[in-house]
Amino acid sequence: MAAPYQVFCLAPTLPDLTTSAFGPFILHGCSTLEQLGSQQQGQTVDAVLINLKAAGGLERLLGWKGLPRAVLESAVIVVAPEPTPATCLRLLQMGVREVLAERDLHPEMLGRTLRMTLERKRQDDAARRAYSIDLTTGLPNHHQLLEHMTHLLALREREPASMALIVLHLDGFRAAEASLGAEAANVLRRKAAVRLRASLRASDVVASLGGDMFAVLLAWIDADDDADRVARKLLSSVTQPFQVTGQAVPMGARVGVGQYPIHGKEAQALLSRAVGQAAGEGLSRLLGMAAAANDEPPAAHH
Repeated sequence: MAAPYQVFCLAPTLPDLTTSAFGPFILHGCSTLEQLGSQQQGQTVDAVLINLKAAGGLERLLGWKGLPRAVLESAVIVVAPEPTPATCLRLLQMGVREVLAERDLHPEMLGRTLRMTLERKRQDDAARRAYSIDLTTGLPNHHQLLEHMTHLLALREREPASMALIVLHLDGFRAAEASLGAEAANVLRRKAAVRLRASLRASDVVASLGGDMFAVLLAWIDADDDADRVARKLLSSVTQPFQVTGQAVPMGARVGVGQYPIHGKEAQALLSRAVGQAAGEGLSRLLGMAAAANDEPPAAHH
């Protein structure tokens, strides 16, 4: 017999799933979000079922400090009186896996939804683990970056602090591959990754966006101009020639910045802005930044 699925349930009454063919399920009842949060501290469960009315409404649930942890660790399903598209989208953006209407809340439907949601989460988690690292550089890829940003942004909503995402579009890999070969281009990418990492704090994150682009997540910044200052430093670093197969390989670079909260409060919005700039939008500003970078002392290189 399969091990039972453990489910935290915040609802006026616990549903009866003892005969569900999609189980077995063991439900652990709680009466408030605070109690649910306390239970999360001591036990990780497979799923969390939350009745929106029992939680105190949509805004109360979205403001609950335990929600980021719940969606990270478990498959979260919300039951709403009459779920509207806007309500569903807001919940899905916060990581909720499924939204059910109260009228559909009968044992057969709930058991099937719980099991299907659990299986999708299991597959998604396996895919993220399998493809979360860029194999050429060893850096997190863009999926892992977005996931990390999403959780960090949820924390910033509770503990306000500015943060920034810098995207660098490096020019030179394709020329290196054409003249020196594919492996030399991969060596160049790895050297660029090491150089970026060496220019940052331990708390900052460097990720590969694939091909010619890298991203740098500044977990917090103290002043609004910190992101531009770090971007200038990174430009100065990566535009110094690299040594590959005994040859000096020059690199060009364009940069874009997405800053929280002034440029957006969602991971994808910040990434899209920074990528758009690095791809050429706002080029005059970027050229000015690159010129200013040449006046700063270069960072240590590898």
